[in-house]
Amino acid sequence: MWTYYNPVDVHAGCGSLQQLPALLGPRRAILVAFPEAIGLGLVERVRELLGDRLAAVETDVHPNPDVEWLAPMYERLWRDHPDVDCVIALGGGSVIDCAKVMLTRPATGRFGELLLLIEGEGGQPVAAGPHRRLLAIPTTAGTGSEVTPWATVWDQARARKLSLHLPWTWPEAAIVDADLMLSLPHAATLASGLDALSHALESLWNVHRNPVSASLAVSAARAIIDTLPQLLAQPDRPDLRERLATAALQAGLAFSNTRTALAHSLSYDITLQHGTPHGIACSFSLPRIMQLAAGRDPVLDGLLLSVFEASRIDDAVAMLSAFLQGLGVSVDPLTYGIAEADWNDRIAQALAGARGRNFIAAT
Repeated sequence: MWTYYNPVDVHAGCGSLQQLPALLGPRRAILVAFPEAIGLGLVERVRELLGDRLAAVETDVHPNPDVEWLAPMYERLWRDHPDVDCVIALGGGSVIDCAKVMLTRPATGRFGELLLLIEGEGGQPVAAGPHRRLLAIPTTAGTGSEVTPWATVWDQARARKLSLHLPWTWPEAAIVDADLMLSLPHAATLASGLDALSHALESLWNVHRNPVSASLAVSAARAIIDTLPQLLAQPDRPDLRERLATAALQAGLAFSNTRTALAHSLSYDITLQHGTPHGIACSFSLPRIMQLAAGRDPVLDGLLLSVFEASRIDDAVAMLSAFLQGLGVSVDPLTYGIAEADWNDRIAQALAGARGRNFIAAT
C-alpha cells in the first residue's frame, strides 16, 4: 500500500507571476524577498501587481536562516502586522524557509515559543484565529521548498540544524516562473540545480518511495543531467531556464512525499563547519551513496539505470561522478574537510539521523 499527497496549487510557466493577484484575492500580504530583489526590480513588480494589498516588504534575509536574526524579524512582523493574512516568499530556499517561519501565529508574540516547537520540546505558539498562509515564488531552480512543508532553521551559535514542519507550513500555492530566474548567477544556478538533482536521487533510494514519487524523480534527474551543463554554458536561454525549473519542481514534488535521505544528512555539518553552499554539500557525495545503494533493491537499481541509460550500476556511478566533475564539483570528501579515514564514521552517524534513516535498507 502507498499514498501520494501534495496540497500545493502549482502555477508554472514563463509569465506566471501575473497569477499572483488572483491567488492572493482580497487578502493583504507581507512580501519576504532576498536583498537583491529591490535592485532587480522584482519588489516593484510585486507592488505594481498588488497595490495596497501589499502591507509590508522584508528583504533583510540571509542565506541559511538563523535563529539569531529570525527571532527579531518574527516578533516585529507579528507586532506591526498582526492582521495580515498571507506571506509571499520571493526568492530561493532561504527566503521560502524564512517565510515559513513567519506563518505561525504566536500566543504571546515571542519567538521562543515557536523555537520550543521546532526543537520538539513542547510549546503551543497558537493564538486564536488562523495562521498566515504562504504563496511561494522561487527564483532559483532547485529548492523544492515551494511544494514542501519543511523549513530548515539554523542555530549557528549552538552548531545545530533544526527543521520546522507544521500542518500550515505547506504553501497554499506556488508560482514557478522561469523568467524570474534569468538573472541568477552561475554559482547559484549550479548549486540550486545540484540541490534539485539530490532531491530527485534521494527520493529514489528512500524507504518512502512510491510509484508517483519515483516517476517524478526519474524524469527530474534525467532533465537536470541533460539541461544543467547547457544552461551553465548559455545562461541567457529562457527555454533552458524553464526546463530546469520544471525539473526542480518535479524533484520537489517527489521528495515532498519521501523527504531526503543520506546525502542531505551528511551535508548539514559540512555547511555548518565550512560554509559550503547547501547544493554542493548535498550533491558531492551522490556517487558514493549511489554505490552504497546498489544491490539493495532491484526496482531501485532499475530506476537508477534508467536515469543514466546505463546497463550496470558501476557505469551509472561513473557517469554521475563525471557529470559532477565536469561541472567543477569535486567528489572527494577531503575537499569538504572530511578525511577518507573518517568517511565511514560520517556515514554511520548520518544513517542514525532523521534523514539518514530514510535511506533504503538492504533487502
